[in-house]
Amino acid sequence: MAITAQMVKELREKTGAGMLDCKNALTETEGDMEKAIDYLREKGIAKAAKKGDRIAAEGLSSIKVEGNEAVILEVNSETDFVAKNEGFQTLVRELGDFLLANKPATVEEATGQTMENGATVEAHINAAIAKIGEKLTLRRFQIVTKGDNDAFGAYLHMGGRIGVLSVLEGTTDEDAAKDVSMHIAALNPKYVSRDEVSQEEVERERQVLTQQALNEGKPENIVAKMVEGRLSKYFEDVCVNDQAFVKNPDQKVGQFVASKGGKVREFIRFEVGEGIEKREDNFAEEVMNQVKK
Repeated sequence: MAITAQMVKELREKTGAGMLDCKNALTETEGDMEKAIDYLREKGIAKAAKKGDRIAAEGLSSIKVEGNEAVILEVNSETDFVAKNEGFQTLVRELGDFLLANKPATVEEATGQTMENGATVEAHINAAIAKIGEKLTLRRFQIVTKGDNDAFGAYLHMGGRIGVLSVLEGTTDEDAAKDVSMHIAALNPKYVSRDEVSQEEVERERQVLTQQALNEGKPENIVAKMVEGRLSKYFEDVCVNDQAFVKNPDQKVGQFVASKGGKVREFIRFEVGEGIEKREDNFAEEVMNQVKK
């Protein structure tokens, strides 16, 4: 029996499973919708899909370095408890290995690719969901390359709550690169240097600082000079090169790296759950709702 796109769509709506999983289920059951649903449930895929509306804002960031290539990734779970689960940690390692070996461009591309065990990445994650019992997601990743004369700085804070991967160009000092990553984990800069900050952002900040100074009653003839001084402080807040190095506050990070013969080329900082709106559960309300049932 020919499996149509409409059939796949219908099964997906009923189970929430992935498109490829739905197509495979319909093929295995010769287009029988009910049997296909059971097939997905037996595989644990439909069970995983039922968790789709839950919020997964915990989890781990991880880094894998292999020669001149590295990947940093974030995999989310619903609870911090599961993030400490050995099965979850194994999944994170397996995903890191796969991503570095196959180098997909996006999460969507990655989840559709096939792993060595014959399952797609999506199906592999769903199998872990069925075992662990929580919604799990590969949220993001970035693959980075460097030259032979450069250094990766890989640092995981609090076991992976924050992950930082930096690249120092012109030096192979991995200890220095790791120190820079530790600094980035602590101070959370947005840019490497001032020239990465857009002119639009600089101008917006200048206008805010100007208005602040005027609201403080400062004379207009000295406001411009004050604003430039405060703008310099702004750059120190957002640019890693301008920040006081956490291990030696008398030295800027850019100066520290230069003393090692290099410069900061780039960095990626993942903090687990950042930007995800976490559900605030009202326990008392939840109990009352249960009592009323």
